[in-house]
Amino acid sequence: MIEKYKYGAVLPLSFILLILPVKAMACPVELPAATISINGYTLSVELATIPSARHCGLSKRKELPKNHGMLFIYPTARPLTFWMKDTHIPLSLAFLDESGKIINMHNMIPNQTDEYYTSSRPAKYALEANQGWFQAHGIEIGDTVEMKLPLVIDIY
Repeated sequence: MIEKYKYGAVLPLSFILLILPVKAMACPVELPAATISINGYTLSVELATIPSARHCGLSKRKELPKNHGMLFIYPTARPLTFWMKDTHIPLSLAFLDESGKIINMHNMIPNQTDEYYTSSRPAKYALEANQGWFQAHGIEIGDTVEMKLPLVIDIY
């Protein structure tokens, strides 16, 4: 009888220990921030500069404040593809080249995994904002995003 309880206590404890690392790896709560501007319009952005932050993006959030967004920064320009898994907010996405010039844009549909949003050529940055933000401010392909990024940020 004692053996049964001994293993019975170990199994739930093992399960809890397996769950804790998963929770610790959940989306980052705090990311570095910056203010960027496009054609004189400013946007406060969180900076997704490391793989875990880029993987999480704005997923699982219920809202994004007005004039806020997320800037995904990659170490080098590459073809980029995004999707909206677990993302509840309708978003607009702009892919940027190494100089910050917008190369293409998409309006993305929340909570779906059937559609992928891809850069038309290698991009170093991707910028997400509330859906319609770019259009409402007359921002188009070819416009340049001015970035005043922190001097020290990890990008890998």
